[in-house]
Amino acid sequence: MASAGEAVEQTAATVTAKTVKDVSPHDFVRAYAAHLKRTGKIEVPQWADLVKTASFKQLAPYDPDWYYIRAASMARKLYLRHGIGIGAFKKVYGGRKSNGVRPHHFATSSGSIARHVLKQLEVLKIVEKDPKGGRRITSNGQRDLDRIAGRIAVVPVA
Repeated sequence: MASAGEAVEQTAATVTAKTVKDVSPHDFVRAYAAHLKRTGKIEVPQWADLVKTASFKQLAPYDPDWYYIRAASMARKLYLRHGIGIGAFKKVYGGRKSNGVRPHHFATSSGSIARHVLKQLEVLKIVEKDPKGGRRITSNGQRDLDRIAGRIAVVPVA
């Protein structure tokens, strides 16, 4: 039988993750975006520093690595839910459009960015077209994402 002190030490220890579902979404997206940038396989378009991510935005993103972060986020979403298409990604990354003194309404994000990111992920063999519609993660992509998630330490909740 373990004493109370040993039990505290075991719960305070970090555990490595097995899949993407075991890791905090924020930590995973940052780690996978850094991996995509480090490998240099994703080709960032020339227009990436000029565009807004949606029509309702007033400014372009401040983060110079926003394209890698969006690609990592889209790969994670496809890992968790297969069959997502460009229209669904437009809704996911959409937001509130300010109409001045009139009421706010929902507006979708840019479809061009979603389409370009998905094409880049298809070239890397992380994503493929689903015969039922939309895109799905490939087995190589799933293994790659799980490998990155395995490097992230998870602090278990008591």
